[in-house]
Amino acid sequence: MFDKLGLSGVFGLVLMVVGVAVVAWKAPVVAAGLTAVLVGLALVARGAIQSVMGVFGMA
Repeated sequence: MFDKLGLSGVFGLVLMVVGVAVVAWKAPVVAAGLTAVLVGLALVARGAIQSVMGVFGMA
């Protein structure tokens, strides 16, 4: 999985996890909500990318 992300993708993933951890340290409920939003955003982006790839015949 990490070879597909590249260095910037791995760095972004680490930053996202660290950011949620910092928020969770002070406000666990807010961190849970933030995590749900991030997962939802990732699922929407995945669906949009698959749809566009399907339009171009790459899926």
